[in-house]
Amino acid sequence: NQLKKSYHLLINSYNYSLLGSNFSVTLLCELHIQKSLPILPYVLILKGLKQEVSCLCPSPDGLHLAVGYEDGSIRVFSLLSGESNITFNGHKAAVTALQYDHLGGRLVSGSKDTDVIVWDVINESGLYRLRGHKDAVTQVIFLKEKNLLVTSGKDTLVKWWDLDTQHCFKTLVGHRTEVWGMALISEEKRLITGSGDSELRVWDIAYIQEVKDPDEPESKKSKGSSPGLEENTEENESLELDECPEERLVKCSKVGSIMREGRDRIVTLATDRTGKILACHGTDVVLEVFSVLSEEEVQKKLEKKMKKAKKKAKQNSEEEPEGSVELSLQEEIQRVTNIRASSKIKSFDLILSPKGELKIVLLLQNNIIESYNLNLLAQVPQAVRASKITIGGHRSDVRTLAFSSDNIAILSAAAESVKIWNRSTLQCIRTMDCEYALCSLFVPGDRQVVVGTKTGKLQLYDLASGSLMETVNAHDGAVWSIALSPDQRGFVTGGADKCVKFWEFELVKDESSIQKRLSVKHVRVLQLDEDVLCVRYSPNQKLLAVSLLDCTVKVFYVDTLKFFLSLYGHKLPVLCMDISCDGTLIVTGSADRNVKIWGLDFGDCHRSLFAHDDSVMYLQFVAKSHLFFTAGKDGKIKQWDADKFEHIQTLEGHHQEVWCLALSPNGDYVVSASHDKSLRLWERTREPLVLEEEREMQREAEYEESVAKEEQPVVVSLMCCSCVAQAERIMEAIELYREEMAKLKEHEAICKAAGKEHGFCTRTYLHGSVSCSSVAARWLRLMLLSLCFLLSELEESLLVLPFSYVPDLLRLFNEYIHQGSEVELLCRALLFLLKIHFGQITSNHMLVTVIENLKKTTISRVSEARDVLGFNMAGLQFLKREIEAKDEVTFFADATDRFEEKKKKRKKKEKMVLAVL
Repeated sequence: NQLKKSYHLLINSYNYSLLGSNFSVTLLCELHIQKSLPILPYVLILKGLKQEVSCLCPSPDGLHLAVGYEDGSIRVFSLLSGESNITFNGHKAAVTALQYDHLGGRLVSGSKDTDVIVWDVINESGLYRLRGHKDAVTQVIFLKEKNLLVTSGKDTLVKWWDLDTQHCFKTLVGHRTEVWGMALISEEKRLITGSGDSELRVWDIAYIQEVKDPDEPESKKSKGSSPGLEENTEENESLELDECPEERLVKCSKVGSIMREGRDRIVTLATDRTGKILACHGTDVVLEVFSVLSEEEVQKKLEKKMKKAKKKAKQNSEEEPEGSVELSLQEEIQRVTNIRASSKIKSFDLILSPKGELKIVLLLQNNIIESYNLNLLAQVPQAVRASKITIGGHRSDVRTLAFSSDNIAILSAAAESVKIWNRSTLQCIRTMDCEYALCSLFVPGDRQVVVGTKTGKLQLYDLASGSLMETVNAHDGAVWSIALSPDQRGFVTGGADKCVKFWEFELVKDESSIQKRLSVKHVRVLQLDEDVLCVRYSPNQKLLAVSLLDCTVKVFYVDTLKFFLSLYGHKLPVLCMDISCDGTLIVTGSADRNVKIWGLDFGDCHRSLFAHDDSVMYLQFVAKSHLFFTAGKDGKIKQWDADKFEHIQTLEGHHQEVWCLALSPNGDYVVSASHDKSLRLWERTREPLVLEEEREMQREAEYEESVAKEEQPVVVSLMCCSCVAQAERIMEAIELYREEMAKLKEHEAICKAAGKEHGFCTRTYLHGSVSCSSVAARWLRLMLLSLCFLLSELEESLLVLPFSYVPDLLRLFNEYIHQGSEVELLCRALLFLLKIHFGQITSNHMLVTVIENLKKTTISRVSEARDVLGFNMAGLQFLKREIEAKDEVTFFADATDRFEEKKKKRKKKEKMVLAVL
């Protein structure tokens, strides 16, 4: 059969599949088969890199698809074989715009790194790089008739490029906010731009050579054009022609504006292939459709309008001057209708048939594709939804996961539904509506599930019927955590109402049914002082670990609910934790990006590990081992050894925050959920894992990334550890100051009670008749001097310092600056503390007098230091002049010459690097 293919190309980087580590592009094709057979949807999956797909562009012949990724790479896929044969690497950031020329031989790309690159698709090489934008490029358009390129960016500029000379010859500066989209209409004689407001600006395009002399050869027209600098001019929000030869190619003037109904920024602005239909949408659910009149239709409408004007002039006995009748912009670009989708629109595409029927395909934010038909020949065009493509996945972020006891079923719950997946077939076998779910578990027997919600309810579902069996109001706040008891007779929940509640399963009999059903009953409650974030049972069910909002983990006896241990060490709340199968270790993960391994017998911290670059969201031990997995908001999943305190491997696949994970009871599978709206299933292989090879590969990847960014590799963990150590030394100095001041006050009180006028301090005597505060200030000065060589270390160490130490530190600064020592160093530390703790310092009335005294002391001492420095500089310059006049020797001449030579060599190297790039 002869097939007529019509491609609807849509961005679809979020695949709702449970298996696979590569992000893919989904190409939806409509195959119109002869003999009026029904439309058959065909899905072609193009497997690409691990990075997120950022933009797509089909070739003019419809045989290839260019795909841009978040890491700046571009791959060209063949739609016949589904394979990628061409890869372009030239951008340092995400690719934001792609466009083929009308022949398909060249491809232009724009990126967040502000560069525009033109690629030769046939020779598989880059032609040239265009630089001029000061922010991310949002749209690129080739002109068919001329060798010109139009680009727009978030820097509010629209630039015209001459690809023969590879220079920008015109810049439109009439926009007040970022330019998010562009479209050419009326046979490339008009340009429409959309920005961050509700106004679509329309620009008339005229080619200057054609306007001046249409018979003049093109070679003579372009004679005298030489590369030059671009010039930006603005007059009444429109750009007029400059005298520069480079701006004699195109004249672009603003005609008017079309007001959209949406008040937010433009997301997509595009036309169909014929250029007769213009559509746009913002960040809402409305797609606005406009009809653009052709030249013939404009002429006919203008003639009708002139006839009406002449007829009216005859009736009024007036003469109508010729050329006074014109069509307004709203008459040339008419609003057709508005299409309201079921969710926020992410992208769209248009196809206009010769019969006047417009087909519109919308890709929505919840990953649903909707198709609409619009009859333009009707008197009142109305869009009718023709079809809807949906995949059985969640429409919001999954916040909880659970494995069944037989390792086959997987539970995932989000803000709108609970879904049960078959691990082997990767199919969704059950969907049940729920409230915003935060935690879940399978009831022993795997026939029911319990879900804890954000509203504080426990919802019990039956998997066989998919119905909600019971809803229990468990907590007054969100149910943050749920844990099954080891004896499988009940479970425990922790919520935002500062309570830990114990529950047991029971069979109850309903009035409407003869058979008994499963239910839960509340047994005990443990009241605490802070919100409960996570709860876990020990394997022998003797201990219960509870993490609180005050950054601590408290361990209680289950039978008596008496306090046993307190684990303190995290600087931010503990979001997740787990206890090993033998009950000897407890591992905690916190928002401070650290994972701590504790002994459950005495509560001692065995090791603290810097685990992720952001908060550690979930943590779980592998069954029958001391290996555990962690998931972080940096998009990574890591495996660790709790005995050797080693990082084993990193699972990379998600490109946004990982909210949760779950391990199968046999330890062979890991399932994870992320903000990229995907569930990923990881399977343990039998291949041997060599840690040295993994570390070597990780070091090579970090080095390549640092080289690509042209930065030196930085070891974050070492820097953080050193800064924490220095902050602890500062805290020790302040503690010494507090002890000395307390003892001094106590001694003065004793002396005053004894009737003595002057007290005597033992520590002061031992330190040589020095005040107590000076001892601590001297130690503190040594700490700050050790950090002053690196300003970043000084600031990071003060940043780690808790605010409770800041008031005493300010008092010490006041005393030490008053003495006139180390004024520059102390002022640097003082200004940084005021910046980071401005709100807390200004709201503390006890520090008002301290700040006022600091202000007076600091200003006077800084002025004195400035006067001394100026006097010394003047004296040195006087001595220099005297010695040069006496001995005829020029000071510092050799050093200056060497400095100039080094500066010239550095500039030459930079020019060579730029030339190579």
